[in-house]
Amino acid sequence: MSSELPYLNETSSIHFPPVSSASPEGIVAVGGNLSPGMLLSAYRQGIFPWFSEGDPVLWWSPDPRCVLFPGELHVSRSMQKLLRKNRFRVSLDTGFSSVIDGCRTAPRRGQRGTWITGAMRDAYVELHELGFAHSVEVWDGGMLCGGMYGVSLGSCFFGESMFSRVENASKIALIQFFRLMEERGIELLDCQLHSPHLGSLGARQIPRREFMDLLRGCLEHKTMRGNWTHL
Repeated sequence: MSSELPYLNETSSIHFPPVSSASPEGIVAVGGNLSPGMLLSAYRQGIFPWFSEGDPVLWWSPDPRCVLFPGELHVSRSMQKLLRKNRFRVSLDTGFSSVIDGCRTAPRRGQRGTWITGAMRDAYVELHELGFAHSVEVWDGGMLCGGMYGVSLGSCFFGESMFSRVENASKIALIQFFRLMEERGIELLDCQLHSPHLGSLGARQIPRREFMDLLRGCLEHKTMRGNWTHL
């Protein structure tokens, strides 16, 4: 990580450096805080936080960016068959704290510990209470077996993390959520970083410049703020 990266202190302006100035890894700035104002400003500027416990906040805007577009969601035959069985029930915003805790404790291949620090958890719970962060819950009977959460601004949804306690539960969360969001006018799902899991669902990488152009268009739409349980 370059020592020349801009450092944001606790009272820094919420105007971040341009994403074009990011390091080769995609880091835009270091420091600052996880207040609602700074988080929402970051998302509006194509930036998200990602760091480990004990480290300063790192603000990222990778190039390329992984996204999922309406009409490009891929549902395999095996997933279609599983969905037709109606074994799982899907809900929105009924257990945000439980979902983020599930993401926080889920084992990740090749990773030790979690990037969802205690401060990160508290920050997104606050965003949820303000009506900007939302969760998808997947239930197997009375057990929460998977889910995902993220932030909604304009017609863009910024996916943050997902987890599964039962095979394919996180895929079910994303598939059912994205189908609903298409009906509600969501034009872009920001997946941030590519993975085989996301790629199997139709997510693909685009240049950061293209992502920023799309984001600016999405932010011209009204944010569907509030609790999404009724959806």
